[in-house]
Amino acid sequence: MARLNVGFILARRFTLCALGNFVDVLRLAADEGDRSRPILCSWKVVSPTLDAIASSSGITVQPEERLGDPARFDYLVVVGGLVDEIEQLHPETVHFLERAAAAGIPLVGVCTGTFALHRAGLMQGYRACVSWFHHEDFLERFDGLRPVSDQIFVVDRDRLTCSGGVSAAHLAAFIVEKHLGRARASKSLHIMILDEAAAEEPQPGMPLALGTDDPLVRRALLVMQQSIDAPLSIGRVVAQIGVSRRKIERHFREALGMTPLEADRLIRIEQAKHLLLATRRSATQIAAETGFCDLPHMIRVFRQAEGVTPDAFRKARGQGPARTSDGVQA
Repeated sequence: MARLNVGFILARRFTLCALGNFVDVLRLAADEGDRSRPILCSWKVVSPTLDAIASSSGITVQPEERLGDPARFDYLVVVGGLVDEIEQLHPETVHFLERAAAAGIPLVGVCTGTFALHRAGLMQGYRACVSWFHHEDFLERFDGLRPVSDQIFVVDRDRLTCSGGVSAAHLAAFIVEKHLGRARASKSLHIMILDEAAAEEPQPGMPLALGTDDPLVRRALLVMQQSIDAPLSIGRVVAQIGVSRRKIERHFREALGMTPLEADRLIRIEQAKHLLLATRRSATQIAAETGFCDLPHMIRVFRQAEGVTPDAFRKARGQGPARTSDGVQA
């Protein structure tokens, strides 16, 4: 019998990449090399019925077993998806999870799976991780739980939650390390070309200085975030959200005390800082990914904001300078 047995429950329109990242860490840790035999780990998708479940991308996954006895699993992972389509879990699924919780089986919320667990009444008194992108959605929908949106995953006793995407792999690696050792967890992440990360690693999300309850400003900030590699002019931002330039500038001034241009620059600087510390990409690559004209432009703006160059910022926090593909220091 495998030393680590994980059951997956998929919400309607679940996020395929979150499921895939979690499962691939288990798959790679379960066997030698890349042979995919479920020797040390096993994993199954379970459901009240054996009907195929559609992901948010339209690709379907076929459950392997009905719910049955939760005690056959060491962890039960609920994978969520589109925030606007979160539904009540099937009554049989809720009962299954309640039995698991009563037996002390850890419950895992991935992506908006945390929302589904909370809606099922299984997160009271627990800290929970949600994506920065869905932080306000969570506050609008639920009471009684303060979401954590500045870490990639949170472990609170027998509840483990993560923000989705690549953080699903990091949470899976945490579980693998606990049961099978660090070497197995590291192997999985290395094969997947992912850096190792602790729970406290920050999500690469919206800077805390831009937190606001103003819905218009929040919409504009999301537009900026989503076009970070090719920044939009303020004219295109206001056209996309359907307001006048004067109105958006007034809202930014009242909500944040800055102009939209200053907010956009802050978003890109914070993303550059995240990439400098969390990756080995060169400063030239980071400049391109964060919407600066070129490396000298990023260096100039970065120095104005942080008082140091990107390279000095990276070195001061224990990260050596990255190198380009031809071995030249960036």
